[in-house]
Amino acid sequence: MTEGPIGGKIVAFAIPLFLGNLFQQLYNTADTFIVGRLLGDSALAAVSSSGSLLFLIVGFFGGIAMGAGVVMARYFGAGDDDGLCTAAHTTLTTALLAGVFLSVFGAVLAPKILVLMDTPPQVLAQAVSYVRIYFIGALGMVLYNACMGIMQAVGDAKHPLYYLIFSSCLNVVLDVVFIAGFRMGVGGAAVATVIAQLCSVGLCLLRLMRIDAPYRVRLSHLGIRPDMLGRIVRYGLPSGFSNSVIALANVVVQSNINAFGEMAMAGCGAYAKIEGFAFLPITCFTSAITTFVGQNLGAGEYARTRAGARFGVLLSMAIAEGIGILIFLFAPVLIGAFAGGEEAIAFGAEKARTCALFYFLLAASHCLAAVMRGAGRAVVPMTVMLVCWCVIRVTVLTVVTPIVDDIWIVNWVYPITWSLSTLVLCLYVRFANWMNMGKSTP
Repeated sequence: MTEGPIGGKIVAFAIPLFLGNLFQQLYNTADTFIVGRLLGDSALAAVSSSGSLLFLIVGFFGGIAMGAGVVMARYFGAGDDDGLCTAAHTTLTTALLAGVFLSVFGAVLAPKILVLMDTPPQVLAQAVSYVRIYFIGALGMVLYNACMGIMQAVGDAKHPLYYLIFSSCLNVVLDVVFIAGFRMGVGGAAVATVIAQLCSVGLCLLRLMRIDAPYRVRLSHLGIRPDMLGRIVRYGLPSGFSNSVIALANVVVQSNINAFGEMAMAGCGAYAKIEGFAFLPITCFTSAITTFVGQNLGAGEYARTRAGARFGVLLSMAIAEGIGILIFLFAPVLIGAFAGGEEAIAFGAEKARTCALFYFLLAASHCLAAVMRGAGRAVVPMTVMLVCWCVIRVTVLTVVTPIVDDIWIVNWVYPITWSLSTLVLCLYVRFANWMNMGKSTP
């Protein structure tokens, strides 16, 4: 990342990430398609209602892994092999402990939270079953994020792609076997996901334990260095907190959607899967930008850092908007692939046509936040997201929905808050001297 054509390096790193995320999105979509078609709109509503809750819990630990990736990218760019090795083993050990905690916490408390979210009684039992099984396998998910963070920090985007392709295909096959063959209901979809994640973790660990590199994983080296954990938390805690507060706001949004009934839940849940495809270029470019900025600031390449950040942000915005236009044009057809009822399709299409043309703002916010995280200023996007995507979003819904009982209020809260966060982050990147953080390694 510190040498060669800037655009070529970013795109070459982003393409495997894009393909990996595409396969992941495809198997998530297959989950929804199989559940919706084989089990009906009620089961689809049960799975959809748990999405925000799952991201609320998992997103925090994903943010910590993101911070660990920034630390390792900086060490890698500076050529500090000892620091890279220590950071990798501390990251994996922390992920192991966090995964065990998350499995227990999620399995015990998630059902209570679903009740607090006003999940309709007719889908509550299925939602609880799905969430409990999903969280039992949370260890695999957290460990996978940690392993992927290590590989991406050193510029290896190909092997995570291979493992995602394998686990995605396995998940789809197991979905059919457990749901259509064994008649396990929505619990079968959760079991399939857990098994696929555990398999991908096994492949990642096997790769990291065999590679001849400073970040090779050795069981004897596993442990937590307090000073290194402090660095990882300093970089990762703002990202994890940001993910959690955004997800918390989305839980509030989901509660408002739930108030409009089962068909609204099914339609908006189907839309969420469609939106996932628009989010693919955003996800891959945020990872590429964070790694690029981290490595180049670690190497002292400040002009290259700024040029690469600009390229990644603009390209991500262009691709996301192109996908948004297609979703806007074909919304009813796309939603209809998941939800069978006309009412559910109408709810989903309305949300799609409200949000899709503003995807360029969503891309801008996430990519500008990735620039700040790579530069070690994760507190900045955390604060912006907290205010714009949590406080303002929740305040609007709390104040307006009791007055205007229409779901368009819930739909429009997303483009409005995307606009605000993009404006603030653009101003910060333009006028703040944010690259000063790159003048030393973590």
